[in-house]
Amino acid sequence: MPEVVPSFSNSVKLKYVKLGYQYLVNHILTFLLVPIMVGVTIEVLRISPEELLSIWNSLHFDFLQILCSSFLIIFVATVYFMSKPRSIYLVDYSCYKAPVTCRVPFSTFMEHSRLILKDNPKSVEFQMRILERSGLGEETCLPPPIHYIPPTPTMEAARGEAEEVIFTAIDDLMKKTGLKPKDIDILIVNCSLFSPTPSLSAMVVNKYKLRSNIKSFNLSGMGCSAGLISIDLARDLLQVHPNSYALVVSTEIITPNYYKGSERAMLLPNCLFRMGGAAILLSNKRRDRYRAKYRLMHVVRTHKGADDKAFKCVFEQEDPQGKVGINLSKDLMVIAGEALKSNITTIGPLVLPASEQLLFLLTLIGRKIFNPKWKAYIPDFKQAFEHFCIHAGGRAVIDELQKNLQLSAEHVEASRMTLRRFGNTSSSSLWYEMSYIEAKGRMKRGDRVWQIAFGSGFKCNSAVWKCNRTIKTPTDGPWQDCIDKYPVHIPEIVKL
Repeated sequence: MPEVVPSFSNSVKLKYVKLGYQYLVNHILTFLLVPIMVGVTIEVLRISPEELLSIWNSLHFDFLQILCSSFLIIFVATVYFMSKPRSIYLVDYSCYKAPVTCRVPFSTFMEHSRLILKDNPKSVEFQMRILERSGLGEETCLPPPIHYIPPTPTMEAARGEAEEVIFTAIDDLMKKTGLKPKDIDILIVNCSLFSPTPSLSAMVVNKYKLRSNIKSFNLSGMGCSAGLISIDLARDLLQVHPNSYALVVSTEIITPNYYKGSERAMLLPNCLFRMGGAAILLSNKRRDRYRAKYRLMHVVRTHKGADDKAFKCVFEQEDPQGKVGINLSKDLMVIAGEALKSNITTIGPLVLPASEQLLFLLTLIGRKIFNPKWKAYIPDFKQAFEHFCIHAGGRAVIDELQKNLQLSAEHVEASRMTLRRFGNTSSSSLWYEMSYIEAKGRMKRGDRVWQIAFGSGFKCNSAVWKCNRTIKTPTDGPWQDCIDKYPVHIPEIVKL
């Protein structure tokens, strides 16, 4: 019997075929231009020096032509450089690390829940089930007023937490960068749920005696994606204010927002949200390009607030007993998926290589013309980014993004470990994740980082950074005393 012809798919590893296709498409201009340049060079070398000299002598230029040509070149170059957007650099950042006395082990959390909700054992049991599957660890922290029984969420206590988190992060950032208060030109503070009068930004101005002409902004009510909204606002301000520094502070104050009722949808934040904050220094000064860690490439914002379901899926309200809390809708993950889809559609053409864009376009055309049942092609974002910082909003959020974007366990490691160690720190969680990657010594020059965050409203925001220099493993930061223990295995359920 003749030998069976081996299957092509078995004899050739298709992943190498795809790699070859990607390399060919992404470097198509190089492959086309190099032969042309080689041909032109060969033809020029064939011409004798005498012929070149005669060609040069045959060209006639008068002074007016040279002057007009020079003026035109200078004019075009001036217009180009003046219209070109300023480069925005991330000089450095700092993350707040709560003291050990603020730790909330599972046993402590559940004991307090039993005492606070002693008349509602079903709510206690519900919180226990959520905590078992949350992905949080034993070292997450809550502010001191929440440790009391019952909790004491006073305005004074909330201000105390804000001062502790914000000032500690800013002090650490100033120490790292050598920044002085008088150097700050723009100040942006974002905190979603705690909005006192005077504002948190005014609190910073008062503490550090900032200049009277500082441009300060206080963002509230914008959810966990407010950190990237602050970055976008800082970018726009730095485009119109040359030679400036922008200080961005992202945090969430937990003290006044601990829910003491029995509504299940409003008990979820108690189990997930923890203390945290970050201070980020941005600059548009050219001299900072050499010392800055990252350069901001893109910010893409998607807002689904026009849809009623999206608008109300994360909603602050009173329960039937008049107790205020955050209601997390059952439709949250579906709405988040739709927002992510819109955001990816916008950011894809900005970051994806030509090979992925071409495959996506061909699939889209095929579905429209030939067969609508063709499986939609999901672009391989691993071709565009080396690192992913997915908002550590909860285990389900990270699982869904890993599945939809086809990411490996290492790509989402920073997000899972941040959720494990610090919990959901709201808008600052992205910076704990960035710090994790640096602490692991993985951030190299030229690496691209994609930060993705979700927030109430409903919003999905993205920021793309490019690493300016290989970052040495830091000797400080929030992971200083524990980075060697990570990554750790996170079981599906932790029995309490």
